[in-house]
Amino acid sequence: MSNNHIYLRYLDMKDAGSLLDLKLRNRDFFQPFEPIRDDSHFTLEGQKSEIANGIQGVANDESYTFGIFLKETDELVGRIALTGIARGPFQNAYLGYFMDEKHNGKGYATGAVSLCVEYAFNEIGLHRVQAGVMPKNVPSIRVLEKAGFRHEGLSKKYLKINGSWEDHELFAITAE
Repeated sequence: MSNNHIYLRYLDMKDAGSLLDLKLRNRDFFQPFEPIRDDSHFTLEGQKSEIANGIQGVANDESYTFGIFLKETDELVGRIALTGIARGPFQNAYLGYFMDEKHNGKGYATGAVSLCVEYAFNEIGLHRVQAGVMPKNVPSIRVLEKAGFRHEGLSKKYLKINGSWEDHELFAITAE
């Protein structure tokens, strides 16, 4: 999946070093928006385990995890995932993503969200994709709005982020 500047592909074991570099380089930048992670997460083995879980998720139709790569250089600049896939009458997934701080504001996250949603609807047959964003994460809210997501409400104390239970604005997009 690609557009003019980026492409998405499943992460595989050869990406573990690049994923680790990305997370270490952005650790302080990401922390206000993520759960507190054990130091073992920030190791090559930790990233290999995360990639292995992603591969298993695809095999079980439970999740789909992609790296976001620059077309020009093949540099890994982010990750995007469809998780918690529910089939049956729901046909829903949760969307989560992160982008290297030095590549923010260039439209790559919006492009990745659009490509991932297109994949969700056209390739794996989902009807709905939803995302939760802390109200203070205005850039991420803008990404979702630009990608066509609608605001659906506020969930109080939704996720434990950076050690605190945080409210999240809920956004969704459906195949229609």
